[in-house]
Amino acid sequence: MLVTSYPSWWQMLAVLSVAVVLSTAVGMERQLRQKSAGMRTHTLVGLGAALFMIVSKYGFSDVLTEGLVTLDPSRVAGQIVSGIGFIGAGLVFVRRNKVRGLTTAASIWLTAAIGTASGAGLILPAMFVTGCHFVIAFAYPVVVRYSRLGKSSQHLLRVRYADGTGALRRIISACTEHGLAVQGFATRHPDADAGAGGVLTRLRDNLDTAMPLASGVEVELELYGTTNLSELMTQLSVLDHVDGVHCDDPLE
Repeated sequence: MLVTSYPSWWQMLAVLSVAVVLSTAVGMERQLRQKSAGMRTHTLVGLGAALFMIVSKYGFSDVLTEGLVTLDPSRVAGQIVSGIGFIGAGLVFVRRNKVRGLTTAASIWLTAAIGTASGAGLILPAMFVTGCHFVIAFAYPVVVRYSRLGKSSQHLLRVRYADGTGALRRIISACTEHGLAVQGFATRHPDADAGAGGVLTRLRDNLDTAMPLASGVEVELELYGTTNLSELMTQLSVLDHVDGVHCDDPLE
C-alpha cells in the first residue's frame, strides 16, 4: 500500500498495524531464543519507527507553503537509522574475550528498518525483509552446523543443579562424551547475585579444587567443538538433580 497523497486515518492505522505484526514476528524469534531483547522491545522499536515515518511524511502538512516552506521526509528516516544505534550498542557486550549480543542488536536495527518501511507504505518490501530474517535466523545455523563453516565452534552452556549430589561431574562427562572440550567453567549461587557481586568460583582443568557451594548452583561451561547441542541439552535435562539447561551462542 503505497500512499501518494495525504492518507485517511484508517490508512495510517493500517500501516502501523503492519509494523506491529512484522516487528512482533521478529521479536518472537528472539524471545524463543531467550535473548535480552524480545517481543516487547522489537515491537516497540518497529512501531516507533513507523510512527516517526508517518509524522515525517504527513505531520507537517499544515505548515507547508508552496515556494516558502518545504520538508524532506527522508531526514527523519536517516535519524532513525543513527538513533537506533544507541539501543543496539547497549545490547552488545564482551565477556571473557567473547562478543555477545551482535545478532540481537542487528535484529533491532532490522526491525527499525521494517517499521520505517511500513510507515512509508512500503508493505511488500517490509514483509519480504521479515521473511528473510526468519530464513537467516533458522536456516543459516543449520548450514553452518553441517558444513565446514561449523567444524568447530564455541558455546556457552549454563546448567543449574543441586550441589553436593555429584551432578557437576556427570554434566562435564556428558559434554566430553559428545566430543566437546571444556575450556573452562564457573560456578555460582544465583541467589547470591543480589548481594556483593554473588559467589563465583573460577575453575580450570582441576575439578578437585571446587569449593562446596550452597544448594541450587549454576555452572557456566565454555565448550569448544562440534556436536548436536540439542541432543546434549536433552541428555543433561534428564540427569538427576539438574533443574535447567540453557545454551548461549557467543555471537548471539
